[in-house]
This record gives sequence, C-alpha cells and structure tokens, in this order.
Amino acid sequence: MTSDQFEYDAIGVIRTPFESPEGMPIQSAGTDATGTVELAESYAAGLQDLAEFSHCILLYHFHASDDDVSLTVEPFLDEAERGLFATRAPQRPNPIGLSVVEIDTVTDREITVNGVDVVDGTPLLDIKPFVPQFDAPDDVDAGWLETSQSAVTEKRADDRFC
Repeated sequence: MTSDQFEYDAIGVIRTPFESPEGMPIQSAGTDATGTVELAESYAAGLQDLAEFSHCILLYHFHASDDDVSLTVEPFLDEAERGLFATRAPQRPNPIGLSVVEIDTVTDREITVNGVDVVDGTPLLDIKPFVPQFDAPDDVDAGWLETSQSAVTEKRADDRFC
C-alpha cells in the first residue's frame, strides 16, 4: 500500500545551547558544542548497546525552519545559487535533518553528544549508529563543496533559512 502522506511521532527531543538557527554552526563537523538527546521513556530500552559506538546519526524534524521552500538556494558555503538537493539547506520539502554526532555518554534515556548543530527543542525522529563501513564510502566526490570545505568549521548560520 502506498501513500503520498506520512506521519511520524517524535521519539524524544534534542537539547542544545542554540536558541535559534541564526548563529548556529552549519554542520556538526563545525562545532564542539555539547547537547543532550532525551528519549521518551517508552523508547529508553532502544538505547541498549549504543554506548559501544563512538558516533551516532540523529534524524530530526526542522521545527525552526521557514516553510517557504525554494528548489534553488544560496547555501552558507557558496555565493552561487545551487539546486536544493545539492545542498544541506534546512528548508526542505520534507523538513528532515541529519547530524552525525559523537557519543559522550548514554544513561537511562539520555545521550550526551558532542558536535551538535541543531536548535534547542528539536523533535527527534530516529537514532542510528554511525558505522564507517556503511556510512563513509572510500571514493567520494563532494561536488561544488570541494572548494568550500575548509570554511565549515568557521561558518555560522545567518537568517536566510529562518
């Protein structure tokens, strides 16, 4: 059975030092900020064995992004208009975000993470362990970003996607 609409329930919330998108790091690789992933009690058992991994992938809902979606955007790391799907811009047809973060501790129903780059209170949709053999192919091209990658650690978000 197929459907054009899907509904997801948050499994928790991501707590961070960032009150709004403006001024936030633009990628998790660009920050050492610490955050806490708080799961709903009903999902706590799912954290078993996660502490054995150094990193995890957080999938979340971009709740603080504007709903006005354009298929071309000027990304934070470039001055040219790019196709939306060739960027990591937060305004998407389906406002789903992804961050790879370092796991510091896992206790009860909380994960303390480093390298968090999301707005405080972000609804969490899923957590997956980061596995280099699955998630980091050896021979990769980064397209137009090849010339901008060094700026990711210094660049901060402005108001263009708020």
